[in-house]
Amino acid sequence: MKQVKLAYGKHGLMIEVPDEAVVIEPRNLPQLVDEKAKVLAVLREPIGTPPLKELVKNKERIAIVISDLTRPTPNHKLVPWILEELAEIPKDRFVIINGTGSHRANTRDELIQMLGQEIVDTVKVINHDAFDDGELVKVGTNSYGSEVFFNKTYVECDCKIVLGFIEPHFFAGFSGGPKAINPGIAGIRTILNFHNARMIGHPNSTWGLIEGNILQDAATQNCLMAKPDFMLNVTLNDNKEITNVFGGDVIKAHRVGCEFVKEHAMYAVDASFDIVITTNSGYPLDQNLYQTVKGMSAAAQIVRKGGSIISVSECSDGVPNHGNYAKILQMRNTPQELLDMINDESFSVFDQWQVQAQAMIQLKADCYLYSMLDADTVRKAMFIPITSVEATITSLQQKYGKEARIAVMPLGPLTIPYVVPK
Repeated sequence: MKQVKLAYGKHGLMIEVPDEAVVIEPRNLPQLVDEKAKVLAVLREPIGTPPLKELVKNKERIAIVISDLTRPTPNHKLVPWILEELAEIPKDRFVIINGTGSHRANTRDELIQMLGQEIVDTVKVINHDAFDDGELVKVGTNSYGSEVFFNKTYVECDCKIVLGFIEPHFFAGFSGGPKAINPGIAGIRTILNFHNARMIGHPNSTWGLIEGNILQDAATQNCLMAKPDFMLNVTLNDNKEITNVFGGDVIKAHRVGCEFVKEHAMYAVDASFDIVITTNSGYPLDQNLYQTVKGMSAAAQIVRKGGSIISVSECSDGVPNHGNYAKILQMRNTPQELLDMINDESFSVFDQWQVQAQAMIQLKADCYLYSMLDADTVRKAMFIPITSVEATITSLQQKYGKEARIAVMPLGPLTIPYVVPK
């Protein structure tokens, strides 16, 4: 047996797995020697735009869009460095918009955790509200027939800066870039269309794919209707340290970043596995069951039909209790029934996309969950609750045989495996 540390909450979880288990991790990139120097260099020599200082000249109102607390974007570093670079501009001309998408607003204490006390005390910070029509403005209609509504404050600002981090994404190919705007600061109607059953169910709406991915295409179209003047994205290692920085044009710079991530985060295997153990990359990504579906989706890429996925995700924020995810799960009794309901064009409820992805995974494999959630809550979500990863592995080996193929993904969706048969 060998020990493997899984990303779980803030502190991790050590487990023992059979020696022959395949451990799948991204190439461990080191932290940049000087993160700040690299960020400042990118602000001054970006891809596809003038330097940031030139872009903000004579701009009266400047928006900085950040990721919310469910994302590990190091806003507490990036925002102060940007403000330092633009120190000649009074802080009352900036507004920081927390791109919550359809998530809940973050509290003041959470914003301080994300940005630091000084920033929250000296710069206007607002939470985007996708459900408040009075705070939204229509910017156009995309080729998929979706009306596009964005945060009114963002649209009305003279200069728009967007932050984020790039990793493989289970619908849009990669996170970051246009996704910070759409769905980050989009209205709920736009978010619903962006995540409708047709978009999510398309075969090209998947990990690591940009070209032909209709979800990424929709995000790009929508984003360009109120295009950010400057994008700053980073890549992170398993310690959430910055490994590279990409800045400038929101499309051009993002694509360069995606190529970098694809090279380091995609992992080929020669056959599928009977058992795949995964995480959701630890805190802050594993705060709730809703987000945990991403790690399951990564594991589903290499589990065999009829196999088993063991998800290890703390879920310290619950299912969560806000949003419709938990409510939708209770509308039907089986994953197939949920999928049939969601695929009915008359059904449209926000959060349905996560239930759709979950149901597709559950139809492929049995799904076990190790978390802080009580067993009844886990069962209501149609997962199998467990209290020991090792005991579950042993039980599954009895089911599949001692020669069962086992894979472990300690960092969950930070690595995206795919099968390339011999």
